[in-house]
Order: sequence, then structure tokens, then C-alpha cells
Amino acid sequence: MKLTRISAAIALMTLAASASRYAAAQDDPGWYLGVGVGQSRAKIDDPRITGNLAADGLATTSINDDNRDTGYKLFGGYQFNRYFALEGGYFDLGQFGYQATTSPAGTLNGNIKLKGVNLDAVGFLPITDNFSGFGRIGANYAQARDSFNGTGAVVVTDPSPRQHALNYKFGLGLEYRFTQAMAMRLEAERYRVDDAVGNKGDINLLSLGLVYRFGEKSPSPRAAEPIAAAPMPAPEPVVVTPPPPVARPTPPAPTRVTFSADSLFDFNKSVVKPDGQRALDEFSMQLKGTDFDRISVTGHTDRIGSHQYNMKLSTERADAVRDYLVKSGGIPSAKIVAEGVDGLHPVTHPDDCKGDKVTKQLKACLQPDRRVEVEVSATK
Repeated sequence: MKLTRISAAIALMTLAASASRYAAAQDDPGWYLGVGVGQSRAKIDDPRITGNLAADGLATTSINDDNRDTGYKLFGGYQFNRYFALEGGYFDLGQFGYQATTSPAGTLNGNIKLKGVNLDAVGFLPITDNFSGFGRIGANYAQARDSFNGTGAVVVTDPSPRQHALNYKFGLGLEYRFTQAMAMRLEAERYRVDDAVGNKGDINLLSLGLVYRFGEKSPSPRAAEPIAAAPMPAPEPVVVTPPPPVARPTPPAPTRVTFSADSLFDFNKSVVKPDGQRALDEFSMQLKGTDFDRISVTGHTDRIGSHQYNMKLSTERADAVRDYLVKSGGIPSAKIVAEGVDGLHPVTHPDDCKGDKVTKQLKACLQPDRRVEVEVSATK
């Protein structure tokens, strides 16, 4: 039995770039693991089977091929930078076979199972922040396990031949990164293999898989804007006459502080991260000993994304800042309110950030709109 080359075509998927800038491939090196599953396919060499039977004095009346199966692979790799990785893994391409009917009456059944290990060099070509193409080339060491049985006039002399062989492999694919760590791959690969009876051929695998990257880092958070202390009023002069007047302190003026959302939260999260906690602690310290009526916390997003999603995220982030100021800053819960307002109050001008297509330039331009504002109102 000989496995011959076949062509596999991928229908390229058009994927919109994510509104998040964090899903972009990083230059930082790191390890990753993945799994893929899909359809494997081979072409059974019917003329060779017919010829071999004819050499034994048997005429082939029909051949039924089983040339498709489910294949899978488990792999791991090291990403040196956003353009290159080294990847190794285990693959199981499944089982293929045929049944030939002969005259004089008889049948020949043949099957082959293929599995092994591989080591590939993988090159990436970024297309958008979180969508890229890639290609691979490498070596595979495959085990071929053949089995044959005959009935009637067909006599099999070696029913279970085995073969291990080193050959090349290559492939092309697309990768879409949902988050820093998680990505999906669509990939077509060709494995060059030896069967166990002296022939070479190709097995194609079209698979869909998931990749998990370890230790991915988020971009460095922007420092919170400096908080200006409320000016202390000059003391009123005291006239030394009995009884002396009591000086009344002037309440501080309302204070508005804007925190960049990037400095407080990780991508798509509403949990205040350590750098954000330090900024909120510093803000709380500046309120110690001051008399205020209320603190308003307002979460803002940019205009990218659905209203429902942005309202949910901006509200959760405003609530997280309020809860942290109450728990860690000692601010009475009755004096602080929080709300999310989506992108209703941008600080950028529409003429400066034009376009509806999500690009790196548009996301960077709209960065000031993604913020949490904290306003302290003085006592009336």
C-alpha cells in the first residue's frame, strides 16, 4: 500500500480585530501548550494494489477505500519573539485502509495506523494586533503499523508489518488571539511518511486548535495623573480682645482626579491591580483630615464596542474603585457613590479620532476616554 500526495485547501477566515490592544503578540519570550483536532486524509494507491494482486494471478473486481479519519495533536513550544517559535509535539493521524475483491473469489483487507512525534520551526506574520498567519517546517518521526488479512484465494504472508521512519513535514495556518494567553489556530499540515511495506506517501491534517501561553505580560500601566492637594486657606487674623473670635476653617474646594483605566485594571478586568491600589492609597491619604460631603466615582469607556458591554465594564470598574476606597481607604460607604456611563462623555475630540474601523492608531487616540474619574465635593 502506498500513500500518495494530496492537496488540502483552507478557506481563510475574515476576523475583525478585537477592541482590546492587549491581545497583540508580545515581543517577550515564553512557553506555550496547545491541542488540535481535525480531519486527516490520504489517497490509497489502488493501481499498485491491483498490480500486486495481478502478480499473484488474481484479478481485482472492486476496491473500496477508507481514506479519511480523525487526527489530533498535542504540542508545546517556546516563543522567542512575535515572529519565531520552536515547537515540538505528539501526533496521531488515525487509520486508513481498503478492501479489494478478487477473482478467483477472495478479499484482501489492508489497514495502516500512523502516529509519532515532531519538531518544527514556526514563523509568524502579524496581520492585525491579534490576528496573524504562520508557517512551519520541520521533521517527524512516525510509526506505521500495517495489518493485512486475506480470504478465499488471497493468501497473506506477512499480516502485521511495522516501520519507524524520519521524514519532513510542513504547514500553513491562521491564529487569532482572544486574550494575552489564549488563542485559536486553524491549520493545514502535510506529513511525509513511510508505510511498513516499502512505500512513501503524504498524510494531510486540517485541524482546529487552542493555544495557551504562560507568563504573558500586560503593557506597563500608565501612572495615575498627579493629585494636586487642595490649597490651604490663609488663617483669618485674630483680634486680641476679650472674648477672642473663634476662627472657622474654610472647607476645601471640590477636587476631581482622573485615573487611566490602564493604570487600575488589567485588560477586560474589574479587579484593581497592585499598581492601581498604590495610586488609590495615595489618593486616600490626601483625604485624611479633610471634611467633604460626597465622593462620586464614574467609570468611562471609549466608543469602541457595544453599549451593553461597555456599560457593564464601566459600572464594574467604578464599583471596584468605590469598594476599594471604602475597604482600604477608610471612607464611609454612605459618602461615596459609583456609576458607569459607557462612552457618553469623551475627552477626545471627534475630529482628532476619526473612523469606525478598529486600528492600533484609533485605539491609541481614544486612550484618554478610557478612565475612572473621582470627584470630591466640599461640605456645603
